Amino acid sequence: MPIIVDIDVMLARRKMSVGDLADQVGITPANLAVLKNGRAKAVRFATLAALCEVLKCQPGDLLRWEAEDAAGE
Repeated sequence: MPIIVDIDVMLARRKMSVGDLADQVGITPANLAVLKNGRAKAVRFATLAALCEVLKCQPGDLLRWEAEDAAGE
């Protein structure tokens, strides 16, 4: 999938655990792990806003687009 999730990068920068982030955002650690590992099919804007608020970042710090390898198509 061409959307890359960089939540782990922001967690490392903020020296925060997945459990702490999940608690502060109000989602389960399992759901945060699905999002963090790029397995989510969608993310609610409210969840994205909460992540940005807690991590003090912009949505673009958490999500980025990368072109798929042309050889794989």
